[in-house]
Amino acid sequence: MQTISFIGFGEAGQAFAADWPPMLANARAYDVKTDSPPTRAAKFADYSACAVEGCETRADALAGADAVFSLVTADSALAAAEAGAPHLTRGALWLDMNSVAPETKRAAAAGVERAGGRYVDVAVMAPVHPARRNVPLLVSGPHAEAGAGLLRTVGFGKVRIVDGPVGAASAIKMIRSVMVKGMEALSAECILAAEAAGVLDEVVASLEATPPESFAQQVDYNLERMMLHGLRRAAEMEEVVKTLDGLGTGSAMSRGTVEGQRDIGSRTLPPIAGLRAKLAALLGEEAERAA
Repeated sequence: MQTISFIGFGEAGQAFAADWPPMLANARAYDVKTDSPPTRAAKFADYSACAVEGCETRADALAGADAVFSLVTADSALAAAEAGAPHLTRGALWLDMNSVAPETKRAAAAGVERAGGRYVDVAVMAPVHPARRNVPLLVSGPHAEAGAGLLRTVGFGKVRIVDGPVGAASAIKMIRSVMVKGMEALSAECILAAEAAGVLDEVVASLEATPPESFAQQVDYNLERMMLHGLRRAAEMEEVVKTLDGLGTGSAMSRGTVEGQRDIGSRTLPPIAGLRAKLAALLGEEAERAA
């Protein structure tokens, strides 16, 4: 039976590990939060809730593993690969599922391959909830076939191989994020200004005159994503900026998206139901900061 190790066990790791098929592969996990006394107990509780073996160290998690799911924050993806590479079993698959630039993935791949591992570029193309292992995945690189096969074996139902080297799958993800995260940031800027100016209903009505989607519902969802995950999405958008700068196509709008996502995400507000309540909380914070 194969052993799969999770490096990073936050939202995505837990979503993928939930209802893990133990008859297909053993699962173990390591997250840096176990190294910190304030977060250690909660993280071990996460391991237990998902019925995976929680490991004390990165080396323990990687020892003898057949495959590794790297699911850390975007700004930690390269460091995770570099720190993990010396502990890999020769031939082990390193499935880098982080939202980072193709250049970042190629740098991570170089270290993994030098250590005898097999690096696989995996792009997660939608939110992990509620889809979990049914989320669409794109896979690329010289070991894409092996990586896709492993993913399907452990229950990922929407895996597609794209032609090209390491970085091909991530390029699709990064360039798509220009639109997805950018629209979130633009809609937040628009709706907050409309509420502050006292013209929210008129602005929403004018935008909803363009079918097919309710603008109010969409912007409520966008704000929810930014409030919960804005810091993580800002880190991803910094990788998008790297991607666009590497292409030489311009990144001015995406740079603005970084700031917009980070501004709302950094407020660490609790979940708030309803668009009006979200706007009140966000604008109230802005008034406090301006005072």
